[in-house]
Amino acid sequence: MKDMSNLKNVIDEIERQRKSRERYQLGLAVLGTVAVLGIVTFAAPSFMPKVHEVPVATVPEASAFDDVVLSAKAAIVYDLTTGEILYEKNAEAQLPLASLTKLLTLYAAIDALAPEAAVTLSPRALSAEGDNGFVEGDTFSFTDAAKMALVASSNDAAAAIAEAAATARRASNSTALMASAAASLGLSQTYALNGTGLDENGRVSGAYGSPHDIAKLAGELLRRAPDIARASLSPSVTATSGAGFSYTLKNTNPDVDRIPGLLLSKTGFTDLAGGNLAIVFDAGIGHPIAIVVMGSTKDERFLDVGRLVRATMQDFAGLSL
Repeated sequence: MKDMSNLKNVIDEIERQRKSRERYQLGLAVLGTVAVLGIVTFAAPSFMPKVHEVPVATVPEASAFDDVVLSAKAAIVYDLTTGEILYEKNAEAQLPLASLTKLLTLYAAIDALAPEAAVTLSPRALSAEGDNGFVEGDTFSFTDAAKMALVASSNDAAAAIAEAAATARRASNSTALMASAAASLGLSQTYALNGTGLDENGRVSGAYGSPHDIAKLAGELLRRAPDIARASLSPSVTATSGAGFSYTLKNTNPDVDRIPGLLLSKTGFTDLAGGNLAIVFDAGIGHPIAIVVMGSTKDERFLDVGRLVRATMQDFAGLSL
């Protein structure tokens, strides 16, 4: 009995020690778990995967140009102050220029001819399509000839200017002179075969260019020759020749008195080009905007520009709110 009692005491002691060890191990486990959780909580930002935010879809702001519908094949609204394109439709397309070519002719002649330099009406110049009643061999000052070319789109005056400027610059011909002028402005889509823009034949235009190029060209011509550009704001232009003959020619743009802040206007129309029109107007105080439409129709070109003028004014009104 005594042995049994001793054995029971030994068993009880072993059981007590086992339970004691289990409690100790459990305590260590709890402490370890707490320690690990603390480390994870502290260090989580450095090694836990980042949760990427899902971008929220934004609705594009409405533009004043959203509802503009044009007949023109190509067009641009170009901010001459910032160089920003406010609206474009095939703005880099290379299309027939028609009489928008005269902007390049005049720009090319600015450095070659003084304002009062005599421009002679040669037989070749007078052979261009259209008759303004000029007399062969008569002369005009460069300024007066330029105004007639710009305002009334006189082919005789433009051809005479191209000849005079090429001679003054000792260029091989007027085509080379205008190629040099286009290159100086970086007009990569523009080249001219003549100074008027008249079609060479039924398949080849007298000049080609893009709305973007013409917008920049119009801005540069306005900057370099503001007095000549200003003439295009009038319903007509009057000039007196060297022989004393006075000529009054009508503006080819009938809407010049309807465009607020107009600074420059030039029309163009041939069978290959269709209806072209380029203007520069002031959309704010000293903020010129160039608008060019190409490949429209003879009548719709004016309506196309009117639509773009209104949209531009609405756009600027929105910016000022």
